[in-house]
Amino acid sequence: MQFRKIIFLVASGLLLAAAPSHAQYRDDQFKRDAFSQNYADSTQREKRDSSALFSFSEFFGGLAHKRTPSLKTMTMGSAVFIGANQIYNRDYWKLPIVYGGIGAGIYGGIRFNQLYQQSGDTKYQTYSTLSYVGAGLVYWGSLMDGVVSYKSEKRLDPSKSTIYSILLPGLGQIYNGEFWKVPIYWGLMAGCVHFYIDNNVQYHRWKWIHNMATTTEEGVERPPQSGETAKYYRDTYRRYRDYSVLAIAASYLLQIIDANVFAYMQEFEVTDDISLKVEPALVPNAAYASAPAVGMSIGLRF
Repeated sequence: MQFRKIIFLVASGLLLAAAPSHAQYRDDQFKRDAFSQNYADSTQREKRDSSALFSFSEFFGGLAHKRTPSLKTMTMGSAVFIGANQIYNRDYWKLPIVYGGIGAGIYGGIRFNQLYQQSGDTKYQTYSTLSYVGAGLVYWGSLMDGVVSYKSEKRLDPSKSTIYSILLPGLGQIYNGEFWKVPIYWGLMAGCVHFYIDNNVQYHRWKWIHNMATTTEEGVERPPQSGETAKYYRDTYRRYRDYSVLAIAASYLLQIIDANVFAYMQEFEVTDDISLKVEPALVPNAAYASAPAVGMSIGLRF
């Protein structure tokens, strides 16, 4: 009996003495594994490169019809290299229309502006403005045509929905089939534009009143308002006008985000079967662990 106790005490002491070294071994092995692990492998680097904002190799590879670039890359490239979308889509017959329309608009704007400077006739100024607007519309149409002609494998492509909303507010919602949102966003943006115009008119009105109230010229009929009062209302309407600009930008950005998010969300399938499952789990033996770990897993199905 005494011999058994001695054997038990000796074995216990050996185990206690070996435990720190064994734990230290696991810690050292864990550190070696952690710092020697190559997390930034080539696959992750390729994924990171493909998710970059713009890739020149992807863009020019698409122009050479050697790669399949994303719609985002082609649209951003076409914003600088006009007609690139048409080249990628092999719609070469559209290039003379795009280049001719933009060139004619710019030439007409410059020429009519020269005639306005020579004659002073305001109709030439109007013609010049319309020519520039026409060139801008042709440029906008080339980008829109590239998005429409882009062939996507998805039924609802979030990239298409997003760029549609950038080029024409509300078009992304129409692409997603959410037509009821279009009047909401158009009404929101129209209201913001209305407040901008009204505040801008009031700002210039009170600015003129302030200039008249504080001028030192002789013979100028002064308004009934004082310079301080006019300054207060001038600054107030200028601040409201700036707020209106921010509201326009916010509503425009909101409809872009809405189109992108709901294009993604429509790809998810949510069923009525919502269940919670709790069960024991066994964590596999890791390189730095002495034995598998026992735990509990919780799964939510929806």
